[in-house]
Amino acid sequence: MKKVVVPGIFLAALSSPLFMEEAQAASITKYVEVNKGSVLNVRVGPSVNTNIVTTLNTGTKVNVLSETNGWSKVNVDGKTGYVSSTYLITKQENSIKYVSINPSSTLNVRESASTKAKVLTKLKQNTKVEVVSESNGWSKIKVNGINGYVASEYIKADQTEEKKTTDTSNEQKTATKYVNVNTGSSLNLRNSPSNSASIIVKLAKDVGVTVYSESNGWSKVEVYGKQGYVATQYLADKKSTVNSEQSKETGVKTTTKYVNVAKNSSLNLRKEANTSSSVLTKLSRGAKVTVLSSANGWDKVNASGKTGYVSNSYLSDKQITDTTTEASDTESGQSNSDKSPTIITKKVNVQTGSNLNVRSKASTSGTIKGKLTAGTVVTVISEKNGWSQIKTNNLEGYVSSEYLTSVTTPENGTDDQTDPEEDKQPEETPTTVEKKVNVQAGSSLNVRSTASTSGVIKGKLTAGTVVTVISEKNGWSQIKTNNLEGYVSSEYLTSVTTPENGTDDQTDPEEDKQPEETPTTVEKKVNVQAGSSLNVRSTASTSGVIKGKLTAGTVVTVLSEKNGWSQIKTNNLEGYVSSEYLTRITTPENGTDDQTDQEEDKQSEEAPTAVEKIVNVQAGSSLNMRATPSTSGTILSKLAAGTVVTVQSEENGWSKIIVNNLEGYVSTEYLTAKDNGSTNVTINKSYVNYNLTLEDMTNIQLKVNPQTDTKYDTYIREDAIVFKTSDSTKGTVLGSGWRLRGGAGTDYSVVSTLTSGQVLTVVSKVKGTDGYYWYKVDYSQAWVSASKEDTAYYLNPDNFINSDIQSLQFLKLSAKANVDDKEVDSKILAGKGILAGKASAFVTAANAYGINELYLISHALLETGNGTSTLANGVEVNGKMVYNMYGIGAYDGSAISSGAEYAYNAGWFTPEAAIIGGAKFIAQGYINAGQDTLYKMRWNPDAAEKTGTATHQYASDIGWATKQVNQIYNLYSLISTYTLNYEIPTYQVNAK
Repeated sequence: MKKVVVPGIFLAALSSPLFMEEAQAASITKYVEVNKGSVLNVRVGPSVNTNIVTTLNTGTKVNVLSETNGWSKVNVDGKTGYVSSTYLITKQENSIKYVSINPSSTLNVRESASTKAKVLTKLKQNTKVEVVSESNGWSKIKVNGINGYVASEYIKADQTEEKKTTDTSNEQKTATKYVNVNTGSSLNLRNSPSNSASIIVKLAKDVGVTVYSESNGWSKVEVYGKQGYVATQYLADKKSTVNSEQSKETGVKTTTKYVNVAKNSSLNLRKEANTSSSVLTKLSRGAKVTVLSSANGWDKVNASGKTGYVSNSYLSDKQITDTTTEASDTESGQSNSDKSPTIITKKVNVQTGSNLNVRSKASTSGTIKGKLTAGTVVTVISEKNGWSQIKTNNLEGYVSSEYLTSVTTPENGTDDQTDPEEDKQPEETPTTVEKKVNVQAGSSLNVRSTASTSGVIKGKLTAGTVVTVISEKNGWSQIKTNNLEGYVSSEYLTSVTTPENGTDDQTDPEEDKQPEETPTTVEKKVNVQAGSSLNVRSTASTSGVIKGKLTAGTVVTVLSEKNGWSQIKTNNLEGYVSSEYLTRITTPENGTDDQTDQEEDKQSEEAPTAVEKIVNVQAGSSLNMRATPSTSGTILSKLAAGTVVTVQSEENGWSKIIVNNLEGYVSTEYLTAKDNGSTNVTINKSYVNYNLTLEDMTNIQLKVNPQTDTKYDTYIREDAIVFKTSDSTKGTVLGSGWRLRGGAGTDYSVVSTLTSGQVLTVVSKVKGTDGYYWYKVDYSQAWVSASKEDTAYYLNPDNFINSDIQSLQFLKLSAKANVDDKEVDSKILAGKGILAGKASAFVTAANAYGINELYLISHALLETGNGTSTLANGVEVNGKMVYNMYGIGAYDGSAISSGAEYAYNAGWFTPEAAIIGGAKFIAQGYINAGQDTLYKMRWNPDAAEKTGTATHQYASDIGWATKQVNQIYNLYSLISTYTLNYEIPTYQVNAK
């Protein structure tokens, strides 16, 4: 099926929800796996600060409804809650597999599923093992009477033939499959195997993908040079239709090149453009190849009668002689596993005026030995886990690899990544350091058998005890004393000699839940803004009942403090408050080391007024947004330079921020204050009065079943289901057409319509408003029918017109922004590849076709990957270079050739011609049809008024318009000269 860019279609990629109901993966069964004698907490919400619903023993069977950010929503014994995904496994019958590694290597069997765990034994190639379970890339096995863990990728179902070469014996098996969805639908490629994960790209029907692995209803795939996850049920072994366009490579000339690798090395010719693909043959140094096409660092070539892909870093335009400089042999046919790492030279890549810390070990907890300024040249000795061991004339240590760049020819590097390998030898033990236990007097620190609160307690350490720290990871330290070895929470260790320097290690969110000892009571006072109050709750959680409120300055007695909550007492009240809003009475300057509670009550005790700041990194770079205030925290998103974020709080060098409806943490040093200096902004507002009431408009929309990703309580009438087993929590739907409603009664809105035989999990039973009994059931569908109340909310302009961001859904995209092209070049397009310096072309396009310049720029930045795509940078067709800035005419499977052919026929022979000519295409469709605001694209009030129907709407998601405005707001926030033209709909107050 051909897929072309439809005018306005790029907006859907700016937010995660689909504009149609997406394919859903079914719930799956998993089993609890915790240490013997331990239990797994089931909590009310996905946070360790929420109440415990129940506890589960190892081996307990649970039904996993969804998974996100390390938490699984589960149903067990009629109860629904959240558990840590780490402690769930997919149970299976024990299977027999064989070790598959280099014949000269061995595979470590470890005590636990971690490369830091103790090695129990080593296994040779083809050793037979019994696999008990698999989880997170590790397999629990039995071999020779030993139970342990090995990396799953190094055991296979079949024995490895000894004659196989080193390069192929460790390669991951892949398969090519095709997207199998309804015509007109698309399949989401997500960044993790979960329906709540961010969408990377949408895949059309029959698009081919490379499948690396399949697990729990999800397939890990690669497509268009991107890796991610799709629902397995929507992949097929064959295309449903044959697309003759897919095999064409129209107008692309072939060229001749030569293999340039080290002497006695060879270059792998692979079946597909990735290092996991099978090797078709090996090409010797100097071999002549015919290059058919080039993309993402790979060349499709014909050589030795075979067609495949090679890394283009190892091809030369000139014939290779004995004096030709050799390329790196990273992708050569010979194994590099036994070689010492090549010593290379790089330079420090930080902003001018900044410097890079050189630490004593590969961790932010390492002592700072010195600082390197921008441009300093260093010798890189080795690189691992994001850290580089470096050396200068007078300094040696470790630096973060992301701030190093090649000195002279980064383009000569290799895009062909090395295959992941299991520890070749035990890694070197980092330099040990001494620290001391830092707990309150009279308390003690638990030493555990593993780096987890579920580990067995091996002993307790008193305050001030000096320990030797062997390693540190994810908030846990492996320590040793004279008679004890194990793991402790890094939070409760401090440097022996210089505690005032602090530590970069963040609080471990799963720190021991058992109170060590009640600390001595102290008095503190409530520190909230004047006029605000602090909630006192029944439990140390925002889900606790509010027992009372304390005004600013109220003195309280603190009985204990843990996980960001303080148990307090006043003359007439006792309960829990967020520690963040308490301060010492006499010496507030001493502060507190307690971290801000991430789940703090969002009511009146909120933190100080949030401020907006801008991401300040180098053009082309991005800033990691993490789940916790630590460099070991999970990366939730990457923020481009100039992104506007809302800062909620700042502490210990980290800022808690919100951006695009996502909350997380970034390093404070890469944020700068938003420029509120002199501006030249013109704001024009016009109002369009519709002869409809908001009630009329809502009823019209409800007829086409608008969708939402909001989670509703759901109910089914008692006579709609039957219990076919002894399990009173599993009800089977009798017949088709039964409606699932948002409350117990037929007067509540329909959430979904059920099919016969569908099994529902029953939570409780209540008497309905219609006299029937209704079952409250758990329903995990991602997209459901929106309620009348929620639909009316998103239809009502009054809910959004007073927000700087949300009001942009009323921005007229058919009106020029009147930007200063020089300012746009310097503040928006700088560092954006081929688009840099092209602001005047966008202004010309806006004038020619009546379309907002920043709307065009936003589209171009998205489609070209910030100006770096092949189509944007020029493709030769029939001897002429052509350019395509909006991906117009690009078909799935042949995007470059078909997009280039479209540009050739359109006469886009310069970047400027592509920008201006493509704008005409973008303006067609919704904008020229009069739906020239995001609000009108979604709701089309003109058609509703004229015909009484909901038609020609861009999306079915009621919140779609509110999810598109952030990218446009970010661009406006970067400049100071522009015009905002709003068109705001108004509805009749009284019925007609």
